[in-house]
Amino acid sequence: MSCSPTAQDDRSFPPLDATLSGQEARLLFGAAAMPDGGQSEVIGSYAQGCLAGAERLPETGPTWAAMRLSRNRNWGHPELIDFVEDFSRRVAEQTPWRGVYVGDLTQPRGGPMLSGHVSHQSGLDADIWMLPPTRFDLSPAERENLSSISTRSAGGARVGENWTRTHMEVMRLAATDPRVARIFVFTGAKVWMCDNARGDRDWLRKIRPAVGHHFHFHVRLNCPSGSRDCVPQDAPPEGDGCDEARARAEAILNPPPPDPNYVPPPPRPPMTVADLPRQCAALLADL
Repeated sequence: MSCSPTAQDDRSFPPLDATLSGQEARLLFGAAAMPDGGQSEVIGSYAQGCLAGAERLPETGPTWAAMRLSRNRNWGHPELIDFVEDFSRRVAEQTPWRGVYVGDLTQPRGGPMLSGHVSHQSGLDADIWMLPPTRFDLSPAERENLSSISTRSAGGARVGENWTRTHMEVMRLAATDPRVARIFVFTGAKVWMCDNARGDRDWLRKIRPAVGHHFHFHVRLNCPSGSRDCVPQDAPPEGDGCDEARARAEAILNPPPPDPNYVPPPPRPPMTVADLPRQCAALLADL
């Protein structure tokens, strides 16, 4: 993915303030308690961007509850907020679950987070807990202390005892929504769905194996209309991806011997404001 939208090429921007440009972006965006109040727009990419005009997912709805409110990450582009509310209703209507518990969306102005995520920067990502909800009128303390459940075993190569067929049905509902670009979940879940899905299997293409993602699955939306500076991710490869997922599972179960000559790459330096699209600096002007 490119970090600079081609739509910027025909526009000019004022010089970036030298003092601001070198500052660590996560510290500034993590300090923003409220959105900027402008028009809603996704800027940049999922892992190198920000969000103007964010909307807040209400803490509680008839079929959802936002969790870990102390993080202040239940913000998103209006299309993401609409998706979460609509998706939770369909889960309640079409599966045994009463709705969903919702983890991290993004910060009030998007951007890099203080901890926990590389993506979730542009207001189009949502973490949905694997824990089937029992009630939604949770107290603030319950939202902080209640834990999701792990659904993996064998290091992520297989599903565990907490995995149910309903988990697949919930993810299928998300994947068949045209707004959804990808769903990230641990490798064993993808393999199980490949082995057990019946009928139309086109939605499996959107299910992408990812490290971790066994306490929650991660939904990523396509760029919304009207966000000309949103940088999309390449579409998933053709096909259902099942052979690739099975190969990943086999590599987890039978890893190749370590390369004695392998030299790990140096750690990446912190992302600065200058590393983000130019419009992101403007979202920090009143902080």
